[in-house]
Amino acid sequence: MNIVSPIARSGPAERRRSIPVDVGGVTVGGGAPIAVQSMTNTDTADIDATVNQVAELAAAGSELVRITVDRDESAAAVPHIRDRLAARGVTVPLVGDFHYIGHQLLADHPACAEALAKYRINPGNVGFKAKRDMRFSQIIEMACRYDKPVRIGVNWGSLDQDLLTTLMDENKASATPISAAAVLRESMVRSGISSADRAVELGLGADKILISAKVSDVQELIAVYRDLAARCDYALHLGLTEAGMGSKGIVASSAALGILLQEGIGDTIRISLTPEPGGDRTLEVKVAQELLQTMGFRAFLPVVSACPGCGRTTSTVFQELAQDIQSYIGSQMPVWKESHPGVEAMKVAVMGCIVNGPGESKHADIGISLPGTGELPAAPVYIDGEKAMTLRGADIAGEFKKVVEDYVARRYAPR
Repeated sequence: MNIVSPIARSGPAERRRSIPVDVGGVTVGGGAPIAVQSMTNTDTADIDATVNQVAELAAAGSELVRITVDRDESAAAVPHIRDRLAARGVTVPLVGDFHYIGHQLLADHPACAEALAKYRINPGNVGFKAKRDMRFSQIIEMACRYDKPVRIGVNWGSLDQDLLTTLMDENKASATPISAAAVLRESMVRSGISSADRAVELGLGADKILISAKVSDVQELIAVYRDLAARCDYALHLGLTEAGMGSKGIVASSAALGILLQEGIGDTIRISLTPEPGGDRTLEVKVAQELLQTMGFRAFLPVVSACPGCGRTTSTVFQELAQDIQSYIGSQMPVWKESHPGVEAMKVAVMGCIVNGPGESKHADIGISLPGTGELPAAPVYIDGEKAMTLRGADIAGEFKKVVEDYVARRYAPR
């Protein structure tokens, strides 16, 4: 008889010990909590629109916000954006996204260079041949002058073509050639690491460098980052580029980043969702937070567990209550997180019948098991694993919210 060996561990792998980087007061890498990043989609030259969107992203929980700096008007706007945010009490670090003429914009707009907390550059589109080396050096020189960290952002859609061609030719001449996909991955890894090493040679500290290597294919992303993590100790920013819209983008990003995070890889993350027309840009922040919290890396908001419903739960009461409690907790969190430290780790269960209701409620900090079809019209409430009371009547939702509020006040002592 064969017996399956027990699983050696139930949690994620030990975090990769990358070099810590200070990005405008947010520590990235070195064992610090995995940071959530987002990016605006406003025209940066439109100061009002950009300030509003950065503030919205920061309020949603984004700890770093990247903005496009693509021309003189946007570069000139950056210090004003920083100042207006500060006047509103928003201190989230701003990351400047530079392509093609970043060296020129940083040199021509010193106030922009000073206002940004980090520069993001892509070695594949800094320039070509001698110009590439010169422009890359100029950007690194500006980073050194203003004491700013830099993210080396490699992307398979804009890869250094000279490097890729060289590696393809070498592979073709090899006695044991590898696949074209493997050569592409090697080009990305080598571009990121060699660019980072070159920045160090130019005087930028290793504690001022992050690397990302983004593709839009889940399996390729996992393979690239595994190689990166094995071959350097620079901090790594994770993200599946061009993930797509809606559930497709959420699932693809979660699948790729979830595997890497489980393996201990990644210091910052971004969920690159295409918003619906007129949609909420902050969705990418919420998804990133939910991914980190679901996997047990961080806690941002109390978790509400609820059963999916079945023939035993023909009533919609438990669905409405779950939604009501989720909305209530979300509305209370801005107050709770300031006055009740630790409340973000609270677990609440709203269950729909007697099958799993009591057991699931006992696993939560506070839970309620509503009556299913044919069950007695009573809803037992469990607190810290013990049955505390039974609610009845038409206002179970209101009574349970009061129970949750009392629990928060008691369990998470005010500051």
